[in-house]
Amino acid sequence: MNSNKKPWPLKTIHGIRERIDTNPDFQRPAVWGRSQKQLLVDTILRDYDVPKLYWRKIASKPDKYDVVDGQQRLRAVWDFFEGKFKLPQDTDPIDDMEIAGCKYDDLPDELRMKFDVYALDVVVLEDTDEDEVREMFLRLQNGTSLKAQEKRNAYPGRMRDFVRELSKHAFFGKVPFLNSRYTYDHIAAQMVCMELAGGPTNVKDADLNRMYENNKEFDAKSLEARSVVRILNTLNEIFSEKTPELERYNVISLYCVVAELLKQYVIEDVKTNFFNWFVEFERERHTQEAKPSDEAIPEWVTYKEKISHSTDAEESIRWRMEYMLRNLLEKFTGLRLKDNQRDFTHLQRLAIFRRDGGICQLRIKCEGVKLTWDDWHCDHKTPWSKGGKTTVENGQVSCSACNTSKGGEE
Repeated sequence: MNSNKKPWPLKTIHGIRERIDTNPDFQRPAVWGRSQKQLLVDTILRDYDVPKLYWRKIASKPDKYDVVDGQQRLRAVWDFFEGKFKLPQDTDPIDDMEIAGCKYDDLPDELRMKFDVYALDVVVLEDTDEDEVREMFLRLQNGTSLKAQEKRNAYPGRMRDFVRELSKHAFFGKVPFLNSRYTYDHIAAQMVCMELAGGPTNVKDADLNRMYENNKEFDAKSLEARSVVRILNTLNEIFSEKTPELERYNVISLYCVVAELLKQYVIEDVKTNFFNWFVEFERERHTQEAKPSDEAIPEWVTYKEKISHSTDAEESIRWRMEYMLRNLLEKFTGLRLKDNQRDFTHLQRLAIFRRDGGICQLRIKCEGVKLTWDDWHCDHKTPWSKGGKTTVENGQVSCSACNTSKGGEE
C-alpha cells in the first residue's frame, strides 16, 4: 500500500464531489447533526486545524476515490457550499466581521474566499486491497462513537459479505423500523449466529464479533446459509405488507418460531393464518400489559420481562420462542408433525433410481437427462416441508440443476 499526503483546497474538493464516494460499503451512514456541521465550518473560518482525511484511489483518468475516513467532514463542507445550513445565530464575529446566521453565500467576501482556499490534508492511498482498507478504517475509527455493527460491517471476510446481502432481503421491507446504523445487518447477523448454533443462543455484540472473526471463509451456499434464507423467505411470505407489530425483538423471536416450525411441522397448515395469529398475540400482550401485574396472567408478566431486559441472551430468546410456540399450537391444534425420517435410505434410493431408470423426473432445467449413480439427487415429490413422506412412492430421480431450482422446498 502506497500513500501520499497533499493539501486540497475546499473549493477543489467540492468541484470533484461527483468523483468522491463518501459511502463505500464499509462506511457507516451519515450521522452528523447540524450543530456538528456548524462547528466544523466555524473551525475552518477561524483557521483552526482539521484532522487529516484518508481516501482510497480507485480509478484514474479521471481520478476517483473512496473515502476511508472523513466522510462526515466532507458532507458538512459540501452542504455548506450548497446552502443547506447556516451558522448559529450566536456565532461570534471573526475579525469584526459578523457571520451569525450566515450561509455560504452570505459570508463577507474575505471570509468566503478564506473558506474556498482552506486546505484539508488528504492522505491518498494507492495499490490497496479490500482487507487493507477495511483494517485501516477500523483503526482510524478506534475511539470514536461507531456502533458495534458499524465496526463489524468493516470486518474483512465472507461472513460480513453474507450478512450484508441478507440485510437487503425483502422481509426487512416489512418492518416498521429503519436501517439506521446497520440495524438490519445486526438482526441478520443474530439470525446467522443462531443458525450456526442450531437454535437460540447468546447473540450479544461479543458473540457476533467472534462469529465474524471465526467465519471469514463462510460458505454462502452452506446448509446454515440456505436455512437462514429459507426462513426469511417464509417470513416474507407470511408478512405481505409492512407490519407495525414487527418490533426488533419480535423479529428475532419470530425467526426462532418459524425455524422450529420448519423443522418439525407442516407449516403450510398454518402459514396463511400465521399473520392473524401474530397480530392477535400482540393485541393480547398489550391488553395484559395494561393490567396491574397482580391481575395479569403470570406468563404474560414474564414475557414482558423477557422483552424488556437482556433480549439478546439465550435464556430470554428461548423462553420467548417456546411461549410463542405454545400459544400458536393452542390455536392450531391440528398442526401436523413432519415425517421423522427426512433422508432416503440406501435401499430406498436404489429402488427409486432403478424404477426411474436414472432419468430426471422433474424436467425443470433439463428435458429428462440420464444420470449416473454417483451424480443424482433423490427428491421428494411432495416436499418434506409440506408433509411429504420419505417413501419410495414419494421419491423421484432429479438432476442437481432441477432440484436446486425448486427454491428450497424439501
